Amino acid sequence: MPNLSKLRYASPRASTLADDLRSAAHGYLQANGDHRFADLGLIVKGLLLATCAALLYAAMVTAASPVVFVLAYLAFPFFAMLLAMNVLHDGAHRALSPWAWLDSAMIRLTAIPLGIEPAYWTVRHVHYHHAHANIEHYDLDTAANRFLRQTPFQPWYPQFQYQHCYWPLIAALSLPYINWIYDWSDRLGLTALKTDRVLPGLRGWATFLCAKALHLLMAVAVPAWVAHRMGLGWGWVAFGYLVGQMLASCVLVALILGTHWADVTFYLPPESGRLPHTWHEHAFHTACDWQPQPAWIGYWLGGLNWHLTHHLFPTYSHRHYPALAARIAEVARLHALDYRTLTYPELLAAQQTFLRAMGERPS
Repeated sequence: MPNLSKLRYASPRASTLADDLRSAAHGYLQANGDHRFADLGLIVKGLLLATCAALLYAAMVTAASPVVFVLAYLAFPFFAMLLAMNVLHDGAHRALSPWAWLDSAMIRLTAIPLGIEPAYWTVRHVHYHHAHANIEHYDLDTAANRFLRQTPFQPWYPQFQYQHCYWPLIAALSLPYINWIYDWSDRLGLTALKTDRVLPGLRGWATFLCAKALHLLMAVAVPAWVAHRMGLGWGWVAFGYLVGQMLASCVLVALILGTHWADVTFYLPPESGRLPHTWHEHAFHTACDWQPQPAWIGYWLGGLNWHLTHHLFPTYSHRHYPALAARIAEVARLHALDYRTLTYPELLAAQQTFLRAMGERPS
């Protein structure tokens, strides 16, 4: 298991990059008389997405025909995922509001429809992935497994030569896997999170089990009651639950899969425990931004397309990312760093190139 206390980046004093980025961000906020948290526009967007999800759920519960029931059941997780992308993600980084209790409450509420345990997801995402992106054994998002080979340092298996073809299936199964494999493995102390003592003791068990029970009540029990009332069998409920989660998961993962693969660098932890560059430089080496077409799509993605920008300013609300990205590009030029903004087709092409390369049997 990774020892987070052992790995160190070069001191930020080794470069003015951190100070220049910080000054650019603070200057932007001061010039606009703004703060780093959500604003009224973001609150309205969150309420709109929550309303759409609630209306779909109501349509499912009150459906008079099997077609309406199944379509609403399948669409509900998609809007729940959009809500999580815009609210849960910012909340996990303490970028929603000045009040920690409010951010915690929002991420717990928005996680219920999806079924993930937000406490474990937050630690995995913030303490492991953001702190150590693309570092073998430390970034749990790229941990070695039998499904995808994501770094040149990982074991090779014959199925990997086809991973550029079957990656959409892995993307679709990611959310169910987090719900029923990762979360329970974390809860039972079978993963690296054991040393983090997330949700400790009986109170932790109560929180975890209550959240899972609420998810099953909302996503399985109520739909099963509606299906029974309409004369539909359990198969339709199982189909709606699994396929709905898979569709939502595939959309999310397809948007971010490649942002840490597109012509980036992967690292083995050095024996000395100290990397030769700063944490901010590391972000430039391991991530990129991309632009959706049409551009308005980016508004609903919760800033996920501004991936490098998010890694550099994770505690800023995603509403700031377009403005921050322009300032990052200026600072990057001053420091001779490669700030990259791809189109989505370019991101997909880079993703395919990477998966094919990692799928080749090492010599």
